[in-house]
Amino acid sequence: MFTGLIQAVGSLRHTEQHRGGLRWWVDAGELLADGGELGESIAVSGVCLTAVAFDGAAFAADLAIETLNRTSLGRLTPGAPVNLERALLPTTRLGGHLVSGHVDGVGRVRSIADEGAGQRWYVDAPAELLRFIAVKGSICVEGISLTVTNVDTAGFAVALVPHTLEHTNLHALEVGSPVNLEVDQIARYVERLVQWSVSTRGQPSDAGTDSAS
Repeated sequence: MFTGLIQAVGSLRHTEQHRGGLRWWVDAGELLADGGELGESIAVSGVCLTAVAFDGAAFAADLAIETLNRTSLGRLTPGAPVNLERALLPTTRLGGHLVSGHVDGVGRVRSIADEGAGQRWYVDAPAELLRFIAVKGSICVEGISLTVTNVDTAGFAVALVPHTLEHTNLHALEVGSPVNLEVDQIARYVERLVQWSVSTRGQPSDAGTDSAS
């Protein structure tokens, strides 16, 4: 699990073929200042990857073809900046929101407008995700926990403060850029509960029938 608060911006060093997939080497900079652990989870632009090797301040992760096809990672080339976050600990402050690192879909930056010292971005989202996105709700964009400011029939808007623009990979993106999206997990559970409630309406309840005498 992650918080959506980016700890460092790294870069894709190089890729190599490995067992039918692709092995990524990522320069992580300050993220691994205290070393890393084999098998630990690291979110790379919102995608949960497993560290399988280390080389100084860099780590390697193996990516399946499915991951490359269903996220923005498959479009990146060496040198591209990526947002990095290590998995949260029980003592970690949850300053963002709970993020699994399982990308739900890829959106595209529709527009970027300056607003004071910050910016407002509109992002087009896959149609099947729109029902999970609500004004003032949370959404994870490229691994960043953001608050939705507006929703329309094609996507949503977020307001970006200067700190977010300066300390994430968003400054390197432009209109048309693909972005990884993960909707708030709570929204998915709510939908599941509603679906279950509707599907079982009118059926007798089993509650209490198995209680011990």
